[in-house]
This record gives sequence, structure tokens and C-alpha cells, in this order.
Amino acid sequence: MTKTIGLAAALIGMIALSACNTVNGAGRDMRSAGEAVSDASGQSKK
Repeated sequence: MTKTIGLAAALIGMIALSACNTVNGAGRDMRSAGEAVSDASGQSKK
């Protein structure tokens, strides 16, 4: 029983860490896409 709980906790931890990494990467992608659109439109950053 203790092995099962430990395994489940480890699995949940791994899923949580991979989800955070995915969201972080998506945020960086959206920021770089926004910068590309701003650069293409000729707007300067303030």
C-alpha cells in the first residue's frame, strides 16, 4: 500500500513539473510571436 501511494505521488509530481515546463515554453513562444508582430508593424518599443 505504501509503495502504491509513493508511486502515485511521484507520478503526480512528474506530471505537475512537466505541465509547468510546457506552460513556461508556451509563454515564451507567445512573447516572441508578439515581438515579431510588433517589429513587422514598425512599432517601436517604449
